[in-house]
Amino acid sequence: MSVDTVSLTGWGRTAPTTALRFRPRSYEEAAATVLGCGPRGSIARGLGRAHGDAAQNAGGSVLDMTALDRVRAIDAAAGLVVCDAGTTLHRLREVMLPLGWFLPVVPGGRYVTVGGAIGSDAHGDNHRAAGSFARHVTEFTLLTADGEVRTVHPGTPLFDATAGGLGLTGVILSATLRFRPVTTSLMAVDTQRADGLDDLLARMTRGGHRPYEYARIDLTARGRATGRAVLVTADHVPVHALPASARRTALALRPAPRRPGGLPFLSGLFGRLSASALNEIGYRSAPRSRTGELRSLAAFFHALDAAPHSNRVSPTGGRVHYAFLVGHGQEETLRRIVGRIARSRCPSFRAVLRRCGEGGPGWLSFPAPGWNLALDLPAGLPGLARFLDSLDEEVAAAGGRVSLTEDARLRPDALAAMYPRLPGFRALRAELDPTGAFRSDLSRRLSL
Repeated sequence: MSVDTVSLTGWGRTAPTTALRFRPRSYEEAAATVLGCGPRGSIARGLGRAHGDAAQNAGGSVLDMTALDRVRAIDAAAGLVVCDAGTTLHRLREVMLPLGWFLPVVPGGRYVTVGGAIGSDAHGDNHRAAGSFARHVTEFTLLTADGEVRTVHPGTPLFDATAGGLGLTGVILSATLRFRPVTTSLMAVDTQRADGLDDLLARMTRGGHRPYEYARIDLTARGRATGRAVLVTADHVPVHALPASARRTALALRPAPRRPGGLPFLSGLFGRLSASALNEIGYRSAPRSRTGELRSLAAFFHALDAAPHSNRVSPTGGRVHYAFLVGHGQEETLRRIVGRIARSRCPSFRAVLRRCGEGGPGWLSFPAPGWNLALDLPAGLPGLARFLDSLDEEVAAAGGRVSLTEDARLRPDALAAMYPRLPGFRALRAELDPTGAFRSDLSRRLSL
């Protein structure tokens, strides 16, 4: 097992802290690390794709789980996979797609580990249809503070506390996942432009039969164009829709087209004017209405992965990823927040609006029925902390919540209003881990 001292951040490169990083290569090494972690505790970490500080532990231990990445068993008839927690979603796609199975929930990037997807209860563009990641986990093994390895099943308090529990109940070692059947590696994509936020909400509320849906929203547009967006819906292409000549390779892995130079070239342009220009280009270049465009799975789900340094678009100070949710019936709160962001001229070059469906079982899981808006902002913007604090207040007053997985700045006094099951989570943690073996920068900041 390798050990080194490292400075770690979330994907947004904000709030760096230093910790001892252990890289266990067996479950036994992971247990030894937890049992000997010292007074600052330990926390599991995958590939560091979450934007917040949930996988950092200043002055303590961090378990880099990426060496535990074996696919242990496959039931090709039932679409079940048993794998280590460090296995990436990309690897599972490579293994399962040729067999006719696809991940039921796909977050924004494929370079996410299974343990990270469970610990954050990840969600994707099809949340209304499929729910969050934990709904498709049939069991997982969990290393708890006493060194015991427990098999945890859905419907139990430990499962519900761990799904979305950000690694604070223990270290997920392995999981059994249920995949969804597909017959091709292609998506049929419909695109349409919405002239403003009201138009967008009306289109999304009407919905359709396609399970995948998201809107790229322009948060720099103002006036009548406030909240204009490009709305995308999609579904998997059935094999019978392909020409006969293409059916033999229907499940072939097709890479996403790589953008010349990726996104790093934007770092010198990033600012208020360039954000407005990029949003203008993105909106105007999208078709006003197009149906049935064929895209590969990689091109549809993981376009940002084609730019390996997309977290470096902000040249200094990193970037804050602000993700919040308000329920159905709180559209006026959403309109007010979008309007405030637009009027503030915050240079957000990437923002996505989704509708979420039924919430998952996790006590601290983020998704719930309603509207989820996620945006990126340069961390060095003057007055940004106060501005986001005021947005937190609006979200909490509307019964909404901020995503803890993406957070590195939420104030603890806002947490209880956003997550009503927080007392139960704290009580279970106190019982399961009385000495605080599992800690993180986020858990200390929010008193979790």
